[in-house]
Amino acid sequence: MTTGFTVFGTALGPCGLAWRDDVVIGTSLPDGDLRARLAQRFPDAVEGPPPAPVRAAVDGIVALLAGAREDLTSVSLDFAGVPEFNRRAYEIARTIPPGKTLTYGDIAHRLGMPGSAQAVGQAMGNNPFPIVVPCHRVLAAGGKDGGFSARGGVATKRRMLVIEGALADEPTLF
Repeated sequence: MTTGFTVFGTALGPCGLAWRDDVVIGTSLPDGDLRARLAQRFPDAVEGPPPAPVRAAVDGIVALLAGAREDLTSVSLDFAGVPEFNRRAYEIARTIPPGKTLTYGDIAHRLGMPGSAQAVGQAMGNNPFPIVVPCHRVLAAGGKDGGFSARGGVATKRRMLVIEGALADEPTLF
């Protein structure tokens, strides 16, 4: 089993991605020393060039963060160790197209658990696959930003939404 990671440039700054064989096991937004963070998060991973399916994921992330309407739903993710509730919330978040948003409450309703908006917010805050699981497209009630756990916080979330064309006077719910 080959486990590796790569750091690559994007319009937001350097991002990182780790994989096992041809499946993505984690991604990282710009945040200090990404190599050290990825090595700590994935101690068996060795930095190197990704295999073709993972390279396609990297290219898709770069294109999306440059403003392309890139669809990353075909990127294979390893959900081992991800709690069932979070996995289900991530699957719904992955259906949100670039330029559109949902609220934490919307996802809770789609999960069939209308009182779980706060739990959805916590799941998004623990997302091991930012960008591929587009937690930045999930807003608080009334289209408010809500939180964002990546470096730069809500400012980074807003920047990503602006790149995708999702922020105007009104949120673009789908």
